[in-house]
Amino acid sequence: MEEKYALSKQQQGRHRLIIDNREKVEVFGVLHVDSFDDQEIVLDTEQGLLAMRGEDLHIKHLNLEQGELIIEGFLLELAYSEERGITRRDRGKSFIERLFR
Repeated sequence: MEEKYALSKQQQGRHRLIIDNREKVEVFGVLHVDSFDDQEIVLDTEQGLLAMRGEDLHIKHLNLEQGELIIEGFLLELAYSEERGITRRDRGKSFIERLFR
């Protein structure tokens, strides 16, 4: 346990993404979870916004102090965006619609 904590502390300020068989996703460098449901999770990370779409997505672990997130479910797609501010007219749109406008 101490080794994992030391690694996490060392990783702070960095972004890392580990995908295991499209069924488990570990994300490091998470700043904030913007929205989530069982089909889409949108995160603010050290490298910009990250949207993950899939089926039966569930957040199994979240520690914003260490920037860690573990998601289980079936991953269909990932998309990054540098977009930080969302305008009022874009709020009703999905992340992918905003990304490709």
